Amino acid sequence: MWDKHHKPAPPYYNYKPKTQKNAVSPSAKSYPAKPDITLDKTILKSPVVLAETTVQIDLNTTIKFPEPVLEIKDIKKNLKITQCRLLLPTNKLFISGFVRKNIQYATPKYGSHHSVISSIRSLTLDVPFKSVTEVDFIKEPRFALQPDTKEFAFFKSSPLPTGFSQKEKLLSADLGQFDQISGENFNELPFCELISSRFIETDEPLDRKMGKVHNARGEWIQAPFEEGTFTSVEEKMVLELTLKVLQKQQVRIDSK
Repeated sequence: MWDKHHKPAPPYYNYKPKTQKNAVSPSAKSYPAKPDITLDKTILKSPVVLAETTVQIDLNTTIKFPEPVLEIKDIKKNLKITQCRLLLPTNKLFISGFVRKNIQYATPKYGSHHSVISSIRSLTLDVPFKSVTEVDFIKEPRFALQPDTKEFAFFKSSPLPTGFSQKEKLLSADLGQFDQISGENFNELPFCELISSRFIETDEPLDRKMGKVHNARGEWIQAPFEEGTFTSVEEKMVLELTLKVLQKQQVRIDSK
């Protein structure tokens, strides 16, 4: 390829495009805009708080560790709800879920009469729970039963068979036709929102052996006389969770 001066053009891989400057201004002005709203009396569909309650659930479980534990360093807990269902037309609230626990603990490796060298490990597990409680309604839920099913029939006049007067007719309902009035009512399903949770717990070793320390391989190691290891604990926990029960309802708003 040749240019107008009959000089070889540079290879395409040596071509360098011109750098474009950024056209965006570092700062921009903004002005408040007036929203388009509907005034006067308006009906809208919005979540309505049916109840706000604090539920206390008691848990008692046994936790087993995969190796000997010298001591528990920390326990972090998170609440997970898998079901929160208001059973209409009652005020019974069914709750189920689990507490996710991450337990950090020390497991011994080496030791002497004066010290113990340990490794820090963690165990993550779920502690399930189920509970049923009653709630006090702030606002009654909207709930409609299915409408009554009604059947009806049409009059029919039919000729009579041999043996009856020719002037007479069979007067009855039309048994060859089925007529009915039925229907369905579709209710809004109440739902829950979590507000807060609180855990009160104690974990007590069940098989702690004082004066004997074992490592992860099950080997006995030397340690100060007051030390010991265990592999299972009994957990007693009181779980307090605060939640809202809501349902979408039509609400009248009077705005000016």
